[in-house]
Amino acid sequence: MQAKGSRGAPSLRALPFLFLVAALLGLLPLLHSHGLQPNPMLASEPPHHYPAVISGSEPGDFTAAPLDVSQEIRPLPNHSSPGHAKYRKAFPVLGIDYTHVRIPFEISLWILLACLMKLGFHVIPSVSNIVPESCLLIVVGLLVGGLIKGVGETPPSLKSDIFFLFLLPPIILDAGYFLPLRQFTENLGTILIFAVVGTLWNAFFLGGLMYAVCQISGTGLNDIGLLANLLFGSIISAVDPVAVLAVFEEIHINELLHILVFGESLLNDAVTVVLYHLFEEFANLEQVTVTDIILGFLSFFVVSLGGVFIGVIYGVIAAFTSRFTSHIRVIEPLFVFLYSYMAYLSAELFHLSGIMALIASGVVMRPYVEANISHKSHTTIKYFLKMWSSVSETLIFIFLGVSTVGGRHYWNWTFIISTLIFCLIARVLGVLGLTWFINKFRIVKLTPKDQFIIAYGGLRGAIAFSLGYLLEYEHFPMRDMFLTAIITVIFFTVFVQGMTIRPLVDLLAVKKKQETKRSINEEIHTQFLDHLLTGIEDICGHYGHHHWKDKLNRFNKKYVKKCLIAGERSKEPQLIAFYHKMEMKQAIELVESGGNINPKALPVKRMLPALSKDKEEEIRKILRNNLQKTRQRLRSYNRHTLVADPYEDAWNQMLLRRQKARQLEQKINNYLTVPAHKLDSPTMSRARIGSDPLAYEPKSDSGNLPIITVDPASPQSPESVDLVNEELKGTSCLPPSPEEDEEGLVMRVKDPSSPGTDDVFTPGAGDSPSNQRIMRCLSDPGPQPEPEEGEPFIPKGK
Repeated sequence: MQAKGSRGAPSLRALPFLFLVAALLGLLPLLHSHGLQPNPMLASEPPHHYPAVISGSEPGDFTAAPLDVSQEIRPLPNHSSPGHAKYRKAFPVLGIDYTHVRIPFEISLWILLACLMKLGFHVIPSVSNIVPESCLLIVVGLLVGGLIKGVGETPPSLKSDIFFLFLLPPIILDAGYFLPLRQFTENLGTILIFAVVGTLWNAFFLGGLMYAVCQISGTGLNDIGLLANLLFGSIISAVDPVAVLAVFEEIHINELLHILVFGESLLNDAVTVVLYHLFEEFANLEQVTVTDIILGFLSFFVVSLGGVFIGVIYGVIAAFTSRFTSHIRVIEPLFVFLYSYMAYLSAELFHLSGIMALIASGVVMRPYVEANISHKSHTTIKYFLKMWSSVSETLIFIFLGVSTVGGRHYWNWTFIISTLIFCLIARVLGVLGLTWFINKFRIVKLTPKDQFIIAYGGLRGAIAFSLGYLLEYEHFPMRDMFLTAIITVIFFTVFVQGMTIRPLVDLLAVKKKQETKRSINEEIHTQFLDHLLTGIEDICGHYGHHHWKDKLNRFNKKYVKKCLIAGERSKEPQLIAFYHKMEMKQAIELVESGGNINPKALPVKRMLPALSKDKEEEIRKILRNNLQKTRQRLRSYNRHTLVADPYEDAWNQMLLRRQKARQLEQKINNYLTVPAHKLDSPTMSRARIGSDPLAYEPKSDSGNLPIITVDPASPQSPESVDLVNEELKGTSCLPPSPEEDEEGLVMRVKDPSSPGTDDVFTPGAGDSPSNQRIMRCLSDPGPQPEPEEGEPFIPKGK
């Protein structure tokens, strides 16, 4: 088997070259039949010109053919012109009519060539690991263009209308529909600063320096004015999304850098469109006033926000339409493509940003459309968009190479070298300056490695070439030189920067994208942290992006979902719906990876008994009601809405008294485990007093016993009570006599004090100063003990 595989390897390596030869041979009819002239070698009849057949001239003739095509290739019927000579075919039916199928045949050949080149690129892994795919496709375009020009024909060029209306929308729709919305919104401020301020800086910096270069004598560029240089700077300054996608998806850079560079390339379209049309309009005016400049500044907001508004409208309409497609699942993907394309065309109709419209429509419609359509339709949308965008991207790079060979060029070393150097300098200075400002507000700072990748990843592509191709010779006679400089910058960024960015990423040890996708547990914890951060922002009174995100989610759930999502799925709890989505996603990935599960191969006996539908529905109902409770709309407390409570001090005193009483009860319970002595020690006497002072009453024959008045509400611990013999003042404490030991300790309960006098000692009328002093020492304010605290520590009579 190894020998067999080794013999088959060279054939696989030679397969792409065979495909290339076959594709080039297929282009021979195009080369020989250029200009709509029939080829005598390919036709069975001589190239005579016949009179035209007018559509509808005969009853039952419904063939509608263009006038020039019918004159050249349509022979007349036998009854139409009897005076003309007739040509009899060898076979009445067979013939070769290439001009009839020329346009669709050539389009199919170009698409076939693009697919074969993409296939050959991935068949040879050694080439794909070194050279990016975009570089190889441009080389193929150069070879095809050289071959076409070598046989004496004019190579086709990449028309701007074809690029902007047919090739660019699939790439932008694929990027907008599957945009990582969470990462995009979290870094939206950074992306907008790079896209708006960075593009303006590049355009004016490059345009101003190129104007200074043109003023140097001896360069032959003195006739190029300031507005023409600013127009050229606006064309070449924008980062191209097609080139960024082609390079960054191959090196698998981390999500942060990918979304920063790619988001910048998407959102700078509004700035590029405004600057391009603005400077193009100013170049045709004799004088530019301040009003024109102010209106040009305001037009940026009109172009960007207008494109977003159109995209949102079409996205909502597409979501609402998908609500009623449950009985016609076949046409569900078609609505997504048509509404998105209509959004792009409507924005281009008013010279608004078509890229912004496509992104907005894709982002708005996706959550509601995916909730309404079937899983098969979702798979169709996913793979058709990927296929469509991949073919468009391949054709763009191939036609860049072909147009380079077939276009007219004017080479000026000073202008072109200055453009290349100033583009690199402007990009580096812009990224460094803006990152220094952005890092003051970011929690996760952009490191020097990140800044280098952002600056190095600013690639230019076919958008700049198409905008330069739109310039008119009447107003811009330097158009050929501009196109030559643009192609030079594109080739340098794609070939040099695109080929060296992968080894630089490995050399700098830049963090790459994690191939493993997040599990359901990670997704649920992420949502939990979002709710937690929203609550923290509510408490602190800080209205951050979590707060507004929560407001938007509530509005979406309360109003929008009920209108745009059909059936009961709009009322389904978020956690249950998310679990269904992740479960289906993992099942699709399992099948795609080759782990197809055949139900017939499963064992007949299952480990768990099968649940009935009623039982399953009951479990689902319990999960819906109890598994996840959405955050209720309760009263929020923050530093701005807190009001002083007049009863707060009284509640605090009550809580403190209860806490002291509980501490006293715990200390008393600790003495329950101490064994009783025959002769009471002072400590045991204190424990008896502290356990239940109300249980001890004075005896009638206890005149000679010491009398102690104890406040029952005192929270003091038993250790703080001191027994003093009031009768034997000034003498030392004697051991107790046997009579005293038999009768026990006699206590006299103090009368409860009136309210408001808890903290004040009130002496009696017959108390001596010494008695008053002892009573004052033994009394201490505190809460009244509960009457039902249980039995005393030592019962009466013992």
